[in-house]
Amino acid sequence: MKVLMVLTSHDQLGDTGHKTGFWLEEFAAPYYVFKDAGAEVVLASPAGGQPPLDPKSDQPEFQTELTHRFKADPAAQQALASTLRLDAVKADDYDTVFYPGGHGPLWDLAESPVSIALIEAFDRSSKPIGFVCHAPGVLRHVKNADGQPLVKGRRVTGFSNAEEADVQLTEVVPFLLEDEFQRQGAQYQKGPNWASYVVEDGRLITGQNPASSEAAAKALLNRLR
Repeated sequence: MKVLMVLTSHDQLGDTGHKTGFWLEEFAAPYYVFKDAGAEVVLASPAGGQPPLDPKSDQPEFQTELTHRFKADPAAQQALASTLRLDAVKADDYDTVFYPGGHGPLWDLAESPVSIALIEAFDRSSKPIGFVCHAPGVLRHVKNADGQPLVKGRRVTGFSNAEEADVQLTEVVPFLLEDEFQRQGAQYQKGPNWASYVVEDGRLITGQNPASSEAAAKALLNRLR
């Protein structure tokens, strides 16, 4: 198994003056789900190199067993520091792709023609694709083979309006996932705020929030098997 993980390169939280990036747990948990299953994991980001970590996700209250494992794993840290440039990867070389969240992807990956084309290539090749928390937002401009939104008519989840309100960023983010999916005709579903919730629609796997990252990765792995 060869798994591609795509992280954001965007580190500005709108015009707030605060930093954002990827959310640590949403990277660490899937990374070890895949590694422990014997998969080869390759990391990529739009700019290549070290992706920006959302500093909030590094605070003590957001640490888990798997984030601690990452911080004690020099090989994983080196892999993260040397991500490939996204425009250098091809869907043909991988069995699946997984996008961790954090707010960063809403600005760069959601609007990236390279990311959009990559996801469409995985979809056309009938390979499973996974996204967690804010990362489902990268599907915003992705089309299916008929030119319709990939999520139209499909069951999906992602960071909810209520969760965005909880973190007081409703007016900061470029779009709200729940609203955007409903606008595109998706069957948006959600569980309780901050609890693990994963939706599977064929080969499309989405998780709602940070707590969903491990379960979403395991669901993706099951599709591969």
